[in-house]
Amino acid sequence: MGDSVVSVLKQPGVEQAIGFAAEQPYTVIRPSRGWVSLNLTELWHYRELLFFLAWRDIKVRYMQTALGAAWAILQPLLSMMVLTIFFGRLAKVPSNGIPYPLFAYTALVPWQLFAYALTESSNSVVLNERLITKIYFPRLVIPLASVLTGLVDFMIAFPLVIAMMIWYHITPTLAVLTLPLFLLFTMATALAVGLWLSALNVQYRDVRHTLTFLVQFWMFASPVAYPSTLVPARWRPLYGLNPMAGVIEGFRWALLRKSPAPGPMLAVSILVTVVILVGGLYYFRRMEKTFADVV
Repeated sequence: MGDSVVSVLKQPGVEQAIGFAAEQPYTVIRPSRGWVSLNLTELWHYRELLFFLAWRDIKVRYMQTALGAAWAILQPLLSMMVLTIFFGRLAKVPSNGIPYPLFAYTALVPWQLFAYALTESSNSVVLNERLITKIYFPRLVIPLASVLTGLVDFMIAFPLVIAMMIWYHITPTLAVLTLPLFLLFTMATALAVGLWLSALNVQYRDVRHTLTFLVQFWMFASPVAYPSTLVPARWRPLYGLNPMAGVIEGFRWALLRKSPAPGPMLAVSILVTVVILVGGLYYFRRMEKTFADVV
């Protein structure tokens, strides 16, 4: 019996396979202890999985829908109509000399990106339960893919902003070059809050039930239907503690020449987002070792 095994192992094809397997690197997965390393370089090695999950979410979202991607325009467009009727016409809310439909829609486009990314990233870990319990990969990929998915809706809805600017004869200034930075700021804000809520959602399923209320309350606490200039100047930096206040006013300033610059309020919003994002990354990494057991 032993001689037959040795003879099989000495065959050329078997020897090459054994040698190839011995040369392959292997990874030992151990639970983290104490303060964890973010190990963000690991995300680069799993970049294909990140884009695959984002593409999967895009296809699932518009699967078996009659209007398909048109919902990305209809949602902010219908919201703009409601705000225009009740806030612009009835309540006579000022809009800094900007036609109110354009004033509202310019804010609703980044808000839709933020609201969708926040909701999906907060539920992402729980919704990917089967994937998490079967294989190893950096769990940060899951909420990050959910945030990237919202970019599709943004790119579909944004051309209507350009069309409305042409209709109202509004020409942007050089400030429009800063628009990609405000887009990145929007995604960072959604990811920052989403990391905290997604990790908490694994432990406490109450998070899922409070998301709708949180998004609605946050919208009215942000300058979507009204300008931030209604807030007294001395309180405006404090208003920047709401990161979306800086995002929305930044979008208006970058696109509409009559909109005032965010100023100190934007600086406060950026600082708050950075603190929440860094804290969220460490908290998510610290809690992810329990995801497979609890989820």
